[in-house]
Amino acid sequence: MRDYEPLIDRLDLDGLVRLIDGYCESRDWETLFRLREACRAATKSGKQVWPASTLAEYRLALRAPAEWATKVLTEDVGRFTIGPLSEVIAQHHSWRELAPLLPDTPLASFVAHECAIRGEHIDDDLLDVLEMPFNVEEWEPQYSLALYRDNDAAFDSPEVPATTAINAAQGTAIDEPHALRDATHQLVAGWKESSNGSLCTALVNGSIPEALGALCIESPRIGVLEPAQALAWLAWAGASGGAHSRRRGNAIGRFNAWSLVAALNDIDEWPMASERVRDALQSMQWCWWEGNVPATGWRLQLVAYDPSCERSWAIWANDSRV
Repeated sequence: MRDYEPLIDRLDLDGLVRLIDGYCESRDWETLFRLREACRAATKSGKQVWPASTLAEYRLALRAPAEWATKVLTEDVGRFTIGPLSEVIAQHHSWRELAPLLPDTPLASFVAHECAIRGEHIDDDLLDVLEMPFNVEEWEPQYSLALYRDNDAAFDSPEVPATTAINAAQGTAIDEPHALRDATHQLVAGWKESSNGSLCTALVNGSIPEALGALCIESPRIGVLEPAQALAWLAWAGASGGAHSRRRGNAIGRFNAWSLVAALNDIDEWPMASERVRDALQSMQWCWWEGNVPATGWRLQLVAYDPSCERSWAIWANDSRV
């Protein structure tokens, strides 16, 4: 009888976690994989040992050699892990070693995107469900990377710039196009739908102060962002799960950021052309804003001005830590 079998029968999650720690320390990946399979089978029969199965597959994706890590990378796993296993596996594995072991599936496409965001070159002939370049373009930022550890993770945001006060202004919001509303809600869907988040936006025919006025921001301050820095903030929010929702990963975050920029500039083509997204991003003036709002939890406080049509758009999204 395997060491883990009586623990599964007794629903001893503490004992199973200790075993998982031990298998990782001894690098006994085969037994760890068998424990994971046994826990999955037991869960299907009604035994509530899915936390042990989830932890085992997370550790395999994070720490095990590619031959074992890829065995847990299937469409039906990772639902309760800290982040998507397609992102977890990219932290310590290269696409070069993973690709021969993965079938050409949508999930493999996400892994390729995550590896590319971490700096690896990906061939363009791979199936791509996101229909955007795998390889990070020269005009894009260094996206904020997740740091996965054995029992937790860090999802640091980009740096908040220094801000200076500006004169407040009255602004009147106009109706946002459906595409812009959809892209904005998709960007912070994790914060709003599965956590404590809130979202306010304002589109105005006018200046940056008027857009902030439409959001009722008092004593506004702004810090200028380079377009690439603004894209990094958008992608960070799009990848995040906020306080309580599961992280969605940088592949989704980058896609959501590109989609938002395209929607702001009325680009409705599909797939999105890299050059058009670049030109749209760089044609706008981007700022971080501060004001009469608490600086706690997850937050996205951007404002952008399009000089070609003298139109400004501001977003105030946040998610509390409790």
